[in-house]
Amino acid sequence: MINLIMNLINELRSYFVTEKMEYEVVGECKKCGKCCNYMYSFDTYTEQEFKFMQALFPSYKRFYIKGKDEDGNFIFACKYVSKEGLCTVYNKRLKMCKIYPNKKILYPAKLHEGCGYRVIEKDFEDYLKTHPKK
Repeated sequence: MINLIMNLINELRSYFVTEKMEYEVVGECKKCGKCCNYMYSFDTYTEQEFKFMQALFPSYKRFYIKGKDEDGNFIFACKYVSKEGLCTVYNKRLKMCKIYPNKKILYPAKLHEGCGYRVIEKDFEDYLKTHPKK
């Protein structure tokens, strides 16, 4: 009887567990500058919000809205990227620039075509392969 109750509880719990995916970034930078000229922010929807963020965080003033993609999302660019794709203030770059792309990410990411990095998706099946049942 206890097993039946535990099975029912676990079955109910399973409906509230989201499928976890793990993403890993591998490779190396080709110094093309695409990542600095075509950036996205998943929480900025209006120009007013962006101006507010620039007022709140002065380091954001280095970015400007370059345009929108086909889905209407803003594309940002950095003012300090040279025509060759290199940072002109390399020693003063932001932490986000120093760690880009983060080796462990929590969401699916797209990298620019020709980028030296690539994203590897690891799903539950991959987890099972690396953690065999005992």
